[in-house]
Amino acid sequence: MKLVIKGTALLFALLLIACGGKEEKKKEGFSVERQKTGIEQPKAALETPTTKASERIDLTNKGIGPITSITLNEGIDGVMANQGKEVYDQMCIACHRLGKKFIGPAPNDILKRRTPEWVMNMILNPDGMVKEDPLAKDLLIEFNGSPMANQGLTEEQARAVLEYFRTL
Repeated sequence: MKLVIKGTALLFALLLIACGGKEEKKKEGFSVERQKTGIEQPKAALETPTTKASERIDLTNKGIGPITSITLNEGIDGVMANQGKEVYDQMCIACHRLGKKFIGPAPNDILKRRTPEWVMNMILNPDGMVKEDPLAKDLLIEFNGSPMANQGLTEEQARAVLEYFRTL
């Protein structure tokens, strides 16, 4: 019995000796050491615009889609704007709220930041816009990868929504 106790004690002592002695030094804070891959990216490619995509003004981009040119009348067509509000309330309000960021951007003052063609193309062709239009791609990133759903609106309905946006 004494032999078993002495053997166990010896084994335990050897384990302590084998495991001990190595001292790790803790560093203050957090750091990561990375190796260079040899591929250098241009500094401009790494920089991101400081203005959010939803606040950026681009009155030259007409977007990707069926609308290449549109002429807006001086005055607002009240009947068309009311139709646009009905379409907006039925199809768009789930993601777009007046005056605040929601799942998608607020439509307030959209025509001060985008061309009418861009707005209509985004309504009519959101899939194509997200694939090919740089601003739509940036909006997708800003809004956490939530793409705008294609609601299947006609050009007339999209035009009515655009007229409603003019009243906001």
